[in-house]
Amino acid sequence: MSLTLVRSFLAVVDHGGVTEAATTLGVSQSALSRRLAQLQEELGAPLLERAGRSVVLTEAGRIAAEEARLLVQRYDALKKRVEEHVQVQSGTIRIGGGATAVAFLLPNEIAAFRERHPGILFQLKEAGSRDTEEAVLRSELELGAVTLPTRSRELIVRRWVEDHIVLVAASGHRFSGRQRIKARDLDGETVIGFEAGTAVRRLIDRGLEQAHVSVNVAMELRSVAAILQMVEATQSLAFVSEVAVPARRAVAVTGLSIVRKLALVSRADRTLSPASRRFCEHLGLEA
Repeated sequence: MSLTLVRSFLAVVDHGGVTEAATTLGVSQSALSRRLAQLQEELGAPLLERAGRSVVLTEAGRIAAEEARLLVQRYDALKKRVEEHVQVQSGTIRIGGGATAVAFLLPNEIAAFRERHPGILFQLKEAGSRDTEEAVLRSELELGAVTLPTRSRELIVRRWVEDHIVLVAASGHRFSGRQRIKARDLDGETVIGFEAGTAVRRLIDRGLEQAHVSVNVAMELRSVAAILQMVEATQSLAFVSEVAVPARRAVAVTGLSIVRKLALVSRADRTLSPASRRFCEHLGLEA
């Protein structure tokens, strides 16, 4: 059934006649009469009958008019929602990533984006890079902030930022307040680490191994905030992203450089939603 026929029928009902309705719709009376006849044929019942110079609804017509208004309202609401979605006036961006991305890199970007697009809802999920990749592949997330390299070839990879991993010391630790130490000074030190198996933990372990440094990992945590709190509580050390700590707290380590490359990934076989595409552009990435 054509919505043009439905709207034409409702115009006649609202104006009480074909002449006025035809003028409002900008069509001839004969064209409008044909539309009414076609609609009645499709529904299999007369909808209108003459009453003097006007027309009135039959019983079937009253039922049709009631349902037709609901149909038109639902269609108009559907069209409006789709238009808002395409124009990035509404929509949902499902994005995930590790603790650093979710807690430190994304919040300011999301806030700036929502100033321009206040109707966009963000759903954030914190998880390790591998779990985030899997969530993107399962379409649970549309975008994922992950540490490179990725495992799957079914992802579009957009290189985003370089994240420098730095050493932080508890306020009472002997390294606290030092601007620089040597890598060998770390031998045997107690460290609060990220969970074993995570991309950032593997990167840190590899960096220490290449620098021929052996440390004692006393505890493993996922949250950057929890790691920093535990560093103070245990008067120990940790390696975290430089964006998570004030520059004055970072202790430079001669002979040790740990840098991870973060990327924003999405499924290669799926087109990004308009909102997610616009967010990628906001980050300076190709959508």
